[in-house]
Amino acid sequence: MTDIQAFYDSGLFTYVVLPLLIFLARICDVTIGTIRIVMVAKGQKFLAPIMGFFEVLIWIITMSKVVQNLDNWMCYVGYAGGFATGNLVGLLIEEKLALGIAKVQVITGKQAGMLIEALKQAGYGVTHVDAKGSNEEVSIIYTFVKRAELPKVQEIISTHNPKAFYTVEEVKSVNEGIFPVKPESMRWRKGK
Repeated sequence: MTDIQAFYDSGLFTYVVLPLLIFLARICDVTIGTIRIVMVAKGQKFLAPIMGFFEVLIWIITMSKVVQNLDNWMCYVGYAGGFATGNLVGLLIEEKLALGIAKVQVITGKQAGMLIEALKQAGYGVTHVDAKGSNEEVSIIYTFVKRAELPKVQEIISTHNPKAFYTVEEVKSVNEGIFPVKPESMRWRKGK
């Protein structure tokens, strides 16, 4: 018996290494799956199927190892733990990627002129209407922003109107709009 075969037959491999490998594989396939679902929701027709291929490939390999070791309860723990952790990791990665567009709706009882001007100065498109709230006259401000820009918009709102009520919604697609252009992306477009 070779050293490698002896290692595969050992308790260390069966009850520690194999469950750990199953755990890590599940983190990978569930993370990919979580991001794939977001891509499908955002209409990414080409990236989502590629991610789905690798997600299922990893899952099949992982599941085959669990089935081969049905008497090893540590594999079950690794499988379930990897699933739970993969969901968390996938959501954290998706949050960091901040792909897509968000609609921000701000309802403010204060005079909204300064907030509107600050959003415009930052390069955001703004649509606003005067409306009647439950207790007072209000202004409703709409702006569509790249999700990566959301913290900047929230900072502008809290600076110019900290008591404003606002909501953020995911937007699947937009046709046209005003979005801030970063200087480095302008250089890239010009070929510099």
